[in-house]
Amino acid sequence: MSLLDLRAAARAQMPALPPTTTTSMAAAIGTWHGRMVNETRSSAVFAALGRQLGHAFASPVLARACEEFSLEERRHGVLCGAVVEALGGEAVADLPPEDALPLHDDVAPIEGSLRNLLSVCCLSETVAVALIGAEREDMPDGELRELLTRIWADEIGHSRFGWRLVESHVPTLDRRARARLGAYLRVAFRALEAHEIEHLPITSTPEDAALGVCNGRDAQALFYATVTEVIVPRLEALGLPARLAWETRGADARPMKRCA
Repeated sequence: MSLLDLRAAARAQMPALPPTTTTSMAAAIGTWHGRMVNETRSSAVFAALGRQLGHAFASPVLARACEEFSLEERRHGVLCGAVVEALGGEAVADLPPEDALPLHDDVAPIEGSLRNLLSVCCLSETVAVALIGAEREDMPDGELRELLTRIWADEIGHSRFGWRLVESHVPTLDRRARARLGAYLRVAFRALEAHEIEHLPITSTPEDAALGVCNGRDAQALFYATVTEVIVPRLEALGLPARLAWETRGADARPMKRCA
């Protein structure tokens, strides 16, 4: 375990909070604390992804882009911690060891990096864009909404980055490589679903919306709609068997490893 302590940096950026009832505070602190941890851990994921892309594509430009994304995720962690502090909590957490970003050395470097791009950017970040976008729409104007909008704008950039690369390089792969990516998607979809459902605030109520806490039932519905109506069709258009991968995600018994 390692200690994440963002209190000093977070307290310097605490936003003003909209009026709300104290009954929302516990759920709000838990939600923003979870976001603080997830965003901070995503910083390491993007740093590792940048190293992998730099090697696979011999591109320092791609590596630098992911380095910037890593810094953005670190800043997101501080911003989420700032909300925790503003709500009366503490921007401190014990971080268990995280699985390393998979190298996928059973395939060529470009194919392996495309697997991680699919998982990190096309799946996780695209879902994040949808969920955060819905949350900010329900929030009143003010500093907290502006903070969430800053995070949302960065997540849009991360998602677009991955989609651009995937859409550029997947069509160049042969049939066997696309089939392997389809098989990988089963694992990636299963891990994505497990992570998102675990972290969606299923006990929240609509009254929490002012503090950026979405209704759990609505969030779950939006997650599934984003996968089936946005992600799967876009991957199918690239010749990947994404619909089959999604429909059979529960049939894959291999251990799951999240990328982000």
